[in-house]
Formats: sequence, C-alpha cells, structure tokens
Amino acid sequence: MDVILIIAGIILILMGLIGALLPVLPGPPLAFLGIIALHLTTFVQYGTNFLIITGILAVVITLLDYVVPSWGTKRFGGSQMGVRGAMIGTLVGIFIFPPFGIILGPFMGAFIAEMIHENNTRKAIRSGLGSFMGFLIGSGMKLIYAAVLTFYFAKEIIVAI
Repeated sequence: MDVILIIAGIILILMGLIGALLPVLPGPPLAFLGIIALHLTTFVQYGTNFLIITGILAVVITLLDYVVPSWGTKRFGGSQMGVRGAMIGTLVGIFIFPPFGIILGPFMGAFIAEMIHENNTRKAIRSGLGSFMGFLIGSGMKLIYAAVLTFYFAKEIIVAI
C-alpha cells in the first residue's frame, strides 16, 4: 500500500507543479494532496501544524488566483467596470475557452468593459495589462507553493530511502 501511495503522491506533486503553470489544473490542491498521500504512508509523518497550514494555503492561493487579476486591473487604473469585466472574463474564460481563456479572459473582459464604459483605448489596454499582471502574480504564487511542497515531498522521500 505504501508503494501505491508514494507513486500517487509523486503523480499528484508533479501535477501540482504543472498546474501552477497550466491554468487547467488546480496546482496547489493537487500538490497538497501529494503531501497527504505521502503522509498516509508508514514512512513519513508530517506534523499536524504543517498539514493544516499547507492545506489553508492551498485554499487561499487557489481563491486568490481568481481575485488577483481583478485587483491588477484596479491597480493599473481600471475603473470599477473594468474590474467587473476582468471578473466576468475570468469566469467566461474558465468555462468556455480553457486553458487559454483563463489567461486571455480577464484581459479581454477588462479591455471590453473599459471600451464600453469610456471608449478609451489607452485606458482599456492598461486595464487589460493589469489583469494580465494579476494573472502572472497568481501563477507565481502557485508555482512557489508547489515548489515548496515538492521540496518537502522530495526531502522526505530521500530520508525514507
């Protein structure tokens, strides 16, 4: 059973790393499940605090990944309409045009909303770029989280062997 859990953990950790870069996969939750799989073996026992903190971080980072593009839109000077457009674009992109829609959706949503609201191409482009920067920040958070969990996973595997 331990071998199956270790293999499942390796697959989940790798999928978590890939999911940090590809918006189709939920990277942080998959990486966390990889840690849980390893924890369920007889070789490795992570502390309760470690598991609780990493679990909470997986949820928070996953939720922030959907909010940060809207924050970026606002930060780059987008109006409330642009922020709403980025949020709508994120939802449309997730469900209608995965995986690229998750990247382009917030940009296009913010851009279109700003064009409708003020018909100012410069402001619409800035708003869209803000949502794209938010996407990059969200991806960076996911990548750092997945890399840290990969480190802890690999460290325990090496020690167990």
